[in-house]
Amino acid sequence: MKKYKISVLILIISISYSCKTQYSSSGEEGINVMAYYMPPRGNFNPEILPLGKLTHIIYSFTEVIDNEMKFRNDSSGIKLKMLAKQKKEHPHLKVMIACGGWSGSGGFSEMAKSAENREKFVKSVVRFIKKYKLDGLDIDWEYPGMRGIGNPFIPEDRENFTRLMCELRQGLDKISKDQVLTFAAAGWEEFFNHIEMDKVMNCVTFMNIMTYDNVTGGSSYTAHHTNLGWVKKQDIAGTPADLKMQEEGDTLGPASAEKIICFLTERGISISQLVIGGAFYGRAWKGVPSVNNGLYQLNNGAWPKPTRYFNIRDSLEDKNGFVRYWDTIAKAPYLYNAADSIFISYEDTVSIRLKARYAKDKGMGGIMFWQLAGDAKQDGLVDAIYAEKMKQ
Repeated sequence: MKKYKISVLILIISISYSCKTQYSSSGEEGINVMAYYMPPRGNFNPEILPLGKLTHIIYSFTEVIDNEMKFRNDSSGIKLKMLAKQKKEHPHLKVMIACGGWSGSGGFSEMAKSAENREKFVKSVVRFIKKYKLDGLDIDWEYPGMRGIGNPFIPEDRENFTRLMCELRQGLDKISKDQVLTFAAAGWEEFFNHIEMDKVMNCVTFMNIMTYDNVTGGSSYTAHHTNLGWVKKQDIAGTPADLKMQEEGDTLGPASAEKIICFLTERGISISQLVIGGAFYGRAWKGVPSVNNGLYQLNNGAWPKPTRYFNIRDSLEDKNGFVRYWDTIAKAPYLYNAADSIFISYEDTVSIRLKARYAKDKGMGGIMFWQLAGDAKQDGLVDAIYAEKMKQ
């Protein structure tokens, strides 16, 4: 689920920098834990997944092919059936299917622009859900009214997205009122100029906010890619990152989970329908100067080594020249290797527990993450989320 922030010169929606959303202080243990999951290409053993610590697992991805929801690969269906069978051992678990993704969203705009095409798509979804005995659907259209990786898009995507989601709701209701309908939303404000938030939220169960990839490997400066804490423009004033943002016409400043959640709740979206996002991978850059241990500095491009969480923890975190630092404002960790000039932004057990606690205290719909296969096998990020969820 690869996301790229798009530079915006003019923002239609004005941004408030004070958040009036109050903590619920409910202390409830019932937050949802939703795992996006892309199974391995080879042998698949779903019984080893930490399904007892999840409430939802979202199998990724199907695509829009000939205006229907389908797999590109036949073996994907076999693996999905294997995963769905795990509900016998984990009756609390909801198994869902995701459609789209960063590289799989090319068919949405054409499908959604006509009633006939949408009807064909919805019918294919209903057949798919019944065939695999699933509990719901996630739409990951990247993005309505925006280019994404280079997908077709039109201004009418805004209204067509609403029509699609509400017609999907009607179709899923014919299977069961308990069917879960979610969609993946970008973690930056411009995305919401291109959807009808209030209308869409009347038709869906949750909005899964992709509060990661706030910066990507293509960014010319280093920053946190999945931070919870609200970093204000004054917090980075005078840094190379700040100067580069000004040069690029980015008037919004750094992104964060707190910032986008505030943005949404102040526009009337119920906090209970919002799901915060975590990243089981990092973003890394090379050629980063040692000022501020590499944070908010310019770089010479993406560092091409694997940065899944288990790779980072096992091989890089306070190892092989990398030193872990903690940003108290961003509420996020980062690594810097002074000898090799490499900077890594990532999620660790401390930051993910803070996100889970935030979701719990705020009364959010839960926490989701991309993706489960990036976790460590023992004492990993899922374990940290679960420990926070169950904490009294």
